[in-house]
Amino acid sequence: MSTETNRRRYAVDLEGEGVHERPDLSYGAYLGLDTLLASQHPRSDEHDELLFIVIHQASELWMKLSLHELRAAREQVRKDELGPAFKMIARVARIQAQLIQSWDVLSTLTPADYTRFRPYLGQSSGFQSWQYRLLEYVLGNKNAGMMAVHRGDPTAHAALEQALAEPSLYDEALRLLARRGFDIPADRLDRDWREPYRASPEVEAAWLAVYRDTAAHWDLYELAEKLVDLEQRFQTWRFSHMKTVERVIGFKQGTGGTGGVSYLSKALDLTFFPELFSLRTSL
Repeated sequence: MSTETNRRRYAVDLEGEGVHERPDLSYGAYLGLDTLLASQHPRSDEHDELLFIVIHQASELWMKLSLHELRAAREQVRKDELGPAFKMIARVARIQAQLIQSWDVLSTLTPADYTRFRPYLGQSSGFQSWQYRLLEYVLGNKNAGMMAVHRGDPTAHAALEQALAEPSLYDEALRLLARRGFDIPADRLDRDWREPYRASPEVEAAWLAVYRDTAAHWDLYELAEKLVDLEQRFQTWRFSHMKTVERVIGFKQGTGGTGGVSYLSKALDLTFFPELFSLRTSL
C-alpha cells in the first residue's frame, strides 16, 4: 500500500464539518487556558519540579469542585431533597478517585529527584492548603486551631471562619433524622458548630434503626452509605498521601514544620461520621 493511500486512509477529513476557524468564544478562552497554563513557575531547573507543581495544582482544582458539590449536597439535605444530594455526593466520590490516583503519579518522583528541588520550596507545604481544611470543616472535622497557619491570608481565613461556624454535612444529616421522627439529642441539633462533633449513643441507635429496616427508610439508608463511601475514600486519600510522603522523604520533617509522616499518620484516626461505623458492630 502506497504512502499516499495510507495518508488518505488515516487522515481526518474536516471538509464539510462546519468547523469554526475563528470562533467568537474559543476553547482556550472559555477555559482561561492562557492563565491556567501560565501558572506553573518552577523555582529550580530540575526536570521533576513541574510534576510536583502540576499534581498539587490539579488537586486544588479537584478540591474546589468537591467543595462546590458538598456545599450543594448539604443544602439539598437541609431541604429534604435527597435525590440531588446523592448525585452530588457520588460525584465527589469519583473526584476522590482522581485525587487518590494523583498520589500514584507523584510517587514516580524518587527521593533523589525530590531532594534536588526540595530546598526551593522553602516553608511552603500542602499542610497550608486552605481548601483541604475547608473540606474537613464541611464534612465535620471542626478544629479551630488548624486555622492559625492561615492568618496571613485574610481571604482564606475568612472562608475558614465561615465554614467553621456552619453546620457540617453530617450535622444536617442528623437534623434530617430528627425531622423524620428519630430521637436525636437536642445538643446534637442546636449547638456551637465551631466545636468538634462528639459521638452519641442516641445517634448510633437512630442510624441502627435505619439499617435494621432499610425498606422503611431506604433514602436515609442510602444517604448513610454514601457518607460511609465518602469517608472511606477520604481515608484512602489520606493513607495514599502518607505512604507517598514516606516513600519520597522517609521520616524527615515536612517543609511546613509538621512531623511529616508522623503527622499524616495521626490524621488516619480522625472520623467524620463515627456512628455510621460503630453501628456495624451492633447489626
